[in-house]
This record gives sequence, structure tokens and C-alpha cells, in this order.
Amino acid sequence: MTISLSDTGKRFNREWIFRHFSYQFIQGHSYAITGANGSGKSTLLQVLSGSMHFNEGKCDWSSGGKSIDPEKVFQQVSICAPYLEVVEEMTVTEFLDFHQSFKSFLPGVTTASAIELVGLKAAADKQIRYYSSGMKQRVKLAQCIFSDTSLVLLDEPCTNLDLTGIDLYNSLIEQYGRNRLVIVCSNDKTEYGFCEEIINIMDYK
Repeated sequence: MTISLSDTGKRFNREWIFRHFSYQFIQGHSYAITGANGSGKSTLLQVLSGSMHFNEGKCDWSSGGKSIDPEKVFQQVSICAPYLEVVEEMTVTEFLDFHQSFKSFLPGVTTASAIELVGLKAAADKQIRYYSSGMKQRVKLAQCIFSDTSLVLLDEPCTNLDLTGIDLYNSLIEQYGRNRLVIVCSNDKTEYGFCEEIINIMDYK
């Protein structure tokens, strides 16, 4: 997938979150979006995902040279973000099985192997509500990274993770992020150190 923005802007009421944003995000590459807290990084990410409308300019999604209908962009998107919740009444096995009724996992990845890869095998049959915050973040990462999508959006992906979890995150990106379009919103270099290009949203105010 390629995302092309041309003079794009987003505002809430009269306040512009970003303006005159022109950029091209290309599959097979990784990008970091940085900026002060509350500067609009997450808003930009939601615009890129197709889940939030922009107010000026253009945003086009394409794959293989063919345009993607904005209403169908979600089919190619997986996202991990603090504001997205998991179903805590389910076990991680039930949750990931349920998720795959909407989006399949990458070839060769099963629910069982995904759970093992993120280090939750011992808690596979425990309801997610009994998980620690770090374990819940691992569930979110599994749901996002293992989904068979071309666009991977990561908003502060190491939230609540310890050093072992951060190492796991970087390992998963290294192994499963290849040939995909990966965009990370963060001010922490441990979360976006692998990114090839860095965009400061403060440049588009």
C-alpha cells in the first residue's frame, strides 16, 4: 500500500491539528511520527488509517498502482494504540480467534503460535481482565502485528512493556514488518529506532 497526502489538513472546530501536510508513505518502508504530547500524532495516524475524515487537501490510498476505495482501506489496516481496548471477558485464545473472524493472521501464524510468540502461552486460558497491563499490551501487539494487512499502525506500542517486552516488540517488527508499510507514533526512540524516516508533526502546524 502507498498513502499519498497532498496539502492535507485536519481541524477540530477552529483549531488546526495539522495543515499543508504533503507526504508519501510507501509499502516496504517504516516511518516515525514524532511531536509534543497533544500535538496531533494520533489524529494523523487515524487519518492515515481512513477512520477519520480530513478537512482539506487530499489523501489517497493505492496498492499495485490501483486506487483503494477509502471505505475499504480498513481491510488493509491493523493498529495498536492505547485508546483501543481488548475484550477482557475473553481469554486471549478466544479473543484472537474472534479477531480472525474479521481479519486473518499472516500465513503460517495460528492463534496458538501467536500466543506463544508473545509469551502468553501459560496464560492462554485466563480471562484477559486478570492480565497485567504489560500482558494486555502484548495481546494488542499480537492482534496488530500478526494480522495479514499491508499497513501496520503503531501508536506508543511499548506502553506498559518492560525491557523484555520492548525487546520482543522490536523482534516482532524485525520478523513480521518486512514488506509492509509500518508507521509509528512515538517520542521514544526505543519504539521507532528502526524507522527509516522521521516526521515531526510540529512542522505542519
